[in-house]
Amino acid sequence: MGAGHAHGLYRHGHSRVHRLPPHTKLAAAFAFVVVVVSTPREAMWAFGLYALLIASAAAAARVPPGFLLTRLLIEIPFVAFAVLMPFVAQGERTEVLGLSLSVNGLWGAWNVLAKGTLGVAASVLLAATTELRELLLGLQRLRLPSLLVQIASFMIRYGDLITDEMRRMRIARESRGFEARGVRHWGVLAQSAGALFIRSYERGERVHLAMVSRGYTGAMPVIDEVTASRAQWSYAMALPGAALAVRLLGWTL
Repeated sequence: MGAGHAHGLYRHGHSRVHRLPPHTKLAAAFAFVVVVVSTPREAMWAFGLYALLIASAAAAARVPPGFLLTRLLIEIPFVAFAVLMPFVAQGERTEVLGLSLSVNGLWGAWNVLAKGTLGVAASVLLAATTELRELLLGLQRLRLPSLLVQIASFMIRYGDLITDEMRRMRIARESRGFEARGVRHWGVLAQSAGALFIRSYERGERVHLAMVSRGYTGAMPVIDEVTASRAQWSYAMALPGAALAVRLLGWTL
């Protein structure tokens, strides 16, 4: 899978969380989300404890609160959807600040906000402590179908290449005095998009031929064999384990 690729969500660090094998962190994040999603929406106290667990994990990974909160802005469309639910949902109504809102809609909005925010926070924390290349290695270690891992790997690599090609084409247009100001310039942009597609297709063909000439038969060789000790698994699963304890406590109360 070659050299690693930095991404905007990753925060370079040397914490113990950063050093964990990627497949342990993937499994821990998935288990945490499953526990959160399975929690009844009425157990509001449990979601507060889950948020504390995420904050503790972020502190252990030395990820600043501002970094985490800024990346959570990605869920704004879901927040907008949740805000509308009390107004459009059917069923029993209640008065809140002079507004007639649906009780089911209020619970649904809380359910989306609480579980969605916790899930996104866990994903952001995973991305902040794991490079893209390591994530792919972790997925491979967890026995995700090899073809899917290869597709994801090529998407990451050639996404960067295509972005760089778009930047060079934009500079070339601007160096010739072009500036898109209206509908009459859409033709030039369409021609640029077509040229970009042809160049990308041709590059893909050349790369495929080069891989076949080097013995590619549909499976990429495993260069780095990632393993995890029992202690590393225990440390990684501490977050979902604590969340599961909170979930079980809710059943007994």
